[in-house]
Amino acid sequence: MKDLVDLFEAERPALLSISYRMLGERSAAEDVVQEVWLRFAAGRAIENPRAWLRRVATNVAIDTLRSAQKRRETYVGPWLPEPLISAHEPSTETGFELAQECELALLWAMERLAPVERAAFVLREAFDADYAEIAAILERSEASCRQMVSRAHKRLQSEGPRFDVSREEAAEALERFFLAATQDHAAALEMLASDAMAISDGGGKASAALRVLHGPQDIMTVLTAVMSREKDIPGMRFAMVRANNAPAIARYHDDVLDAVTTLVPNAQGEVQWLYIMRNPDKLGRALSTD
Repeated sequence: MKDLVDLFEAERPALLSISYRMLGERSAAEDVVQEVWLRFAAGRAIENPRAWLRRVATNVAIDTLRSAQKRRETYVGPWLPEPLISAHEPSTETGFELAQECELALLWAMERLAPVERAAFVLREAFDADYAEIAAILERSEASCRQMVSRAHKRLQSEGPRFDVSREEAAEALERFFLAATQDHAAALEMLASDAMAISDGGGKASAALRVLHGPQDIMTVLTAVMSREKDIPGMRFAMVRANNAPAIARYHDDVLDAVTTLVPNAQGEVQWLYIMRNPDKLGRALSTD
């Protein structure tokens, strides 16, 4: 039994990463991995344990995502993936160190992909799986898997924000925009791209916009109103953190994490995509990564 446990624990970070990239939710990823363990621990002979574990994790995650997509249809306001937060460098103690490499913008954009298409993309791009391995995991032909990955690439590149932003570039854009948003409305407007979008997730449990905000004027009208309403609340403080290994600003109210904000600039340095997490359930789970 110890050999089984050791083998499984060695694979746990990869299994959590696959599951988190598929689902965008920490607890759901942990549930998938627990289900994989229960099947693995049943003790039947497995010729290639590593391949078996990744195949089962991927397919359990696909089934879980299909159910989650139905639930998200009735979610209050926009749904955003859960952040994995660390104060400085990514944590290596929780098993989510590989998962933290997946950008929040990419997780959000992948919501547009069909579950099997998303799995093919994740396996290829995050784990460099060859098409024979992907085909075996998904029980599809290699040609079909190539087509799915190609379609996913095209869709994400055409519909999503940038996924090649350096930490330094993101940190500079975040600090500049945060400072302008709190002090200079006109400067903040200038920093937003014409096609900028801001998405906030309160899950019906915290104050957040119930729709995606589009364009500089729409975004700043709402942000200015919110900041004006909340600026005099006592016990508020801000700190720079990492959310999925990218710079983010955390807001604390009486030392309880209240919001996490991060963004993605376009190639011209303008803010193109703004992420604001307010849902206390997701923030509570995110805290345990550090």
